Amino acid sequence: MTAPEVTLLVIAKEPRPGRVKTRLTPPFTPEEAAALAEAALADTLDAVARTPARRRVLVLDGSPGPWLPAGVEVVPQCAGGLDERLAGAFAGCDGPALLIGMDTPQVTPELLTVDFADCDAWFGPAADGGFWALGLADPDPGLLRGVPMSTPHTGAAQRRRLDGLRVRELPLLRDVDTARDAAAVAGAAPGGRFAARLARLTAAHR
Repeated sequence: MTAPEVTLLVIAKEPRPGRVKTRLTPPFTPEEAAALAEAALADTLDAVARTPARRRVLVLDGSPGPWLPAGVEVVPQCAGGLDERLAGAFAGCDGPALLIGMDTPQVTPELLTVDFADCDAWFGPAADGGFWALGLADPDPGLLRGVPMSTPHTGAAQRRRLDGLRVRELPLLRDVDTARDAAAVAGAAPGGRFAARLARLTAAHR
């Protein structure tokens, strides 16, 4: 199963003040945190749009905005906790799929181009103990349901669910949760929208 046969999934919230990146406030206002979230989502979707894929799907809580590029389908998130919503994203796929979030705007098409020819799963660990990517050759929602989310051990718990599968590892990446994370991620991808927006907001706070 080569990369063009893979569905790329992005699970995200509409970047509205007070609903996204609340751990960035302070030092940023809810409006500024939402602007950073929008930039992160735009960078992520741009990388997805430039990656060979069978389908590109945004699994969205909310409504799409001008940040949505052409060629990306939008489907609503299902109800329930994050594990149920991730499981629901995979349930909508009828072939191999790679799922990422909106918190790693430093992703590139090279990172997202995965081949399932010699493996059953791809796993991308996050520096905060979670995971930023999960790829499944046979998207089984049961592999995600019941995994405790948003804890320092989420990544380890999800990785254990893949025991018995042939798993390939993606590089460790840092999520944007705090202002310190934002600075580190912007430094890793200085040419992106996220880095530019962070630079403008940081300058305004001086």
